[in-house]
Amino acid sequence: MTSIDLLAELAPRERQAIEQNCRWRRYDPHEQIIDRQSETNEVCFVVEGNVRVVNYSLSGREITLDDLDAGAFFGELAALDGRPRSASVMALTNTLIASLAPTMFLDVLAKHPEIALKFMTHLALVVRNATDRIMDLSTLAANNRVQADLLCQARTTMSDDGKAVIKPIPVHADIASRVSTTRETVARVLSDLAREGIVHRTKDSLVIADVDRLTYMVELVRGE
Repeated sequence: MTSIDLLAELAPRERQAIEQNCRWRRYDPHEQIIDRQSETNEVCFVVEGNVRVVNYSLSGREITLDDLDAGAFFGELAALDGRPRSASVMALTNTLIASLAPTMFLDVLAKHPEIALKFMTHLALVVRNATDRIMDLSTLAANNRVQADLLCQARTTMSDDGKAVIKPIPVHADIASRVSTTRETVARVLSDLAREGIVHRTKDSLVIADVDRLTYMVELVRGE
């Protein structure tokens, strides 16, 4: 559990106690971990691998809410309020999950104010990200939402020369799922950006050659 950022401040013996009280399970790629509306309420820590938080429309279209890497956690809402799960979670790669009962998780928060504060900061970020996403979905056209998603990815890998390298190359279906559009729209936007010299592909990556210009395009339609 040393990789779990939320628990980093705990003493080794305290982390060991949590480990012993967790239920451990491995998941294969694309295997369901929790299902929306299920009555389970453990907090799940991603010890190894990557997971995707999703919902599905009535027509069955997948809507990606977030991708989480090793060190993250999910399932905290059901642990807090005891209500059914608000989203489904599936493994993207071979994944190891440690699940902790809600009573034990709440006990950790009660006994460790520094972890409780970190947890509240996490919840505040979730709300902010959700607010930004609602605004984008409500005010931006589909092509602008694709541009905004690329910019978000670029900012995490931006170098001093104003470029960003996204590895691996983003899957069109994944971008479409995040911004609620079609793969065809994603492909068209990437082609347009390539013609303008803003992006280009290499063998294993998508290079944002002009992050400043992409930023300007997104901020212009957002009115920032």
